[in-house]
Amino acid sequence: MDIVVKGRKTEVPERFRKHVAEKLKLDKIQKFDGKVISLDVEVSKEPNPRQADRSDRVEITLRSRGPVIRAEAAAADPYAALDLATGKLEARLRKQHDKRYSRRGNGRIPAAEVAETVPGAASFNSEGDLAGGEAQSVPTTRIGSLEVQGEGPLVMREKTHVAAPMLLDQALYEMELVGHDFYLFVDAETKEPSVVYRRHAYDYGVIHLRTDPLAADEAGGAGGALGG
Repeated sequence: MDIVVKGRKTEVPERFRKHVAEKLKLDKIQKFDGKVISLDVEVSKEPNPRQADRSDRVEITLRSRGPVIRAEAAAADPYAALDLATGKLEARLRKQHDKRYSRRGNGRIPAAEVAETVPGAASFNSEGDLAGGEAQSVPTTRIGSLEVQGEGPLVMREKTHVAAPMLLDQALYEMELVGHDFYLFVDAETKEPSVVYRRHAYDYGVIHLRTDPLAADEAGGAGGALGG
């Protein structure tokens, strides 16, 4: 497998290509993911002089038999941006590796030993019914405006951010900068909340929300629109 280095509206010098090969050690990457298919490095330059401290951006895309892993960073020069992006890539590879390892069943308890090993675990009789035959009360927890029965698996966290309105191209840049697949922003033209998201390869989509009191009675919403 070779590392493909390309520039987006900028020339990539041979010296930087060699530095990429030295920085991204394939043997180290394959220790985390032995099924890597391709590794692409894209370099781009921001012409806006106001953003000189992050004028050079490096995006690393790793494709394997699993999910695509992307890591990107911006800095004052491409070498610093590459160092930052490489660190992010290694962290995400390590996280994926640890997640796969934890799913292999380390420390699993055989079903026959659960009742003896886990305090308070439910036991069943030979017919598959709950031993004792007594109905157990299910605790109810209130999280924000929701009521959750049992212990989950709902995990909810609320955050409030202060956001300055921005244009669509700036929202796309910010999304790429943080390395996410979507970015929520306030459209500077409509003053309404909008979302940009990555679709396929380098294609993007955008969802605009328009406030309409009459829409409250209609079923559905914008929640499933990201799949389009």
